[in-house]
Amino acid sequence: MHLRKITTAAVAAATALTLAACGSDSGDEEGGAETTESADIADAPGADQGTVLDQPFEKPDFVLTDTEGEPYDFAAETDGHATLLYFGYTNCPDICPLTMSNIANAAGTLTPEQREDLRVVFVTTDPERDTPESLGPWLDAQDPEFTGLTGDFETIQQAARALGVAIEPSYEEDDGDIVSTHGTQVLAFLPTDDKAHVVYTEGVTAETFERDLPGLIAGELP
Repeated sequence: MHLRKITTAAVAAATALTLAACGSDSGDEEGGAETTESADIADAPGADQGTVLDQPFEKPDFVLTDTEGEPYDFAAETDGHATLLYFGYTNCPDICPLTMSNIANAAGTLTPEQREDLRVVFVTTDPERDTPESLGPWLDAQDPEFTGLTGDFETIQQAARALGVAIEPSYEEDDGDIVSTHGTQVLAFLPTDDKAHVVYTEGVTAETFERDLPGLIAGELP
């Protein structure tokens, strides 16, 4: 299936406005109410498809901490591998776990050789609560081969902004709910040039990832 290409600037401008404001009950994992604001992308494909960029994003160069407490150089560790990158947080009541579950289900259909060539990286937008100790078990429940990263919020925000993903610091509301606002897109980097050529937004299903992953791993656009 061929997707219509749109400009990187258009995606960055529109997806920066596609934010999930996720509230959690006084810091507990049981989520509270969630609101989502969406912006349409002109000439983009359906919500259940990826969007191919006419000018791919360069891979951001940042170092954070993985769930083992070790430094993780994103550019170096994912060099030459198809990579899916998502910014979210573990206390998110629905969008983050659903997105990671969809990717995990799709990854489970790959051959061992294909899975070896895929990197899936989850970067928390709530590093004060998502420590290596808490992020690790949450991500392992999705797929133990996924990589979870935490660290300095400013570093995380700069990396996200370089890819057109808007995130804001978490804050506590008067009723004690913790709110974290973050973009919901998944960036897909090809192994051929280590650039993000495809953006997947909130409506993408496991079936879409299952269909697209083998080609992405082979360095092909959907």
